[in-house]
Amino acid sequence: MWWLVAAVGLGIPLVVTALPEFGMLAVGAVAAAVTSKLGAGTVTQFVVFAAVSVALIAVVRPIANRHRRQRPELQTGVEALKGRSAVVLERVDGSGGRIKLAGEIWSARSYDAGRSYEAGQQVDVVEIDGATALVL
Repeated sequence: MWWLVAAVGLGIPLVVTALPEFGMLAVGAVAAAVTSKLGAGTVTQFVVFAAVSVALIAVVRPIANRHRRQRPELQTGVEALKGRSAVVLERVDGSGGRIKLAGEIWSARSYDAGRSYEAGQQVDVVEIDGATALVL
């Protein structure tokens, strides 16, 4: 019975502080309660509590930290246009031109000033400079 009280007691800081370690300790307490119900001694109950709690913290915590550090890969705005393909509508060179990018017509210029692209060619957007796409 005391292990279940401990599990609830450890669950309260979990909810209040949102620290997952308290939840892992609470699961360890529930495992010790099950061990107690099966008739194991006090020492065995504490060993089960410690083993389950430490195992959960050792396995789950690094996984949670890895997921927390990862940034979402969703890009929006002009960042989402970089790297996309476009079709040249009007000749694009170092001084200007027009492309169709993501269903919209954009002004464009060649990233390499000495290179030009003719209408109908596929190009890749390298960068967005204001309202002008720089293409290769």
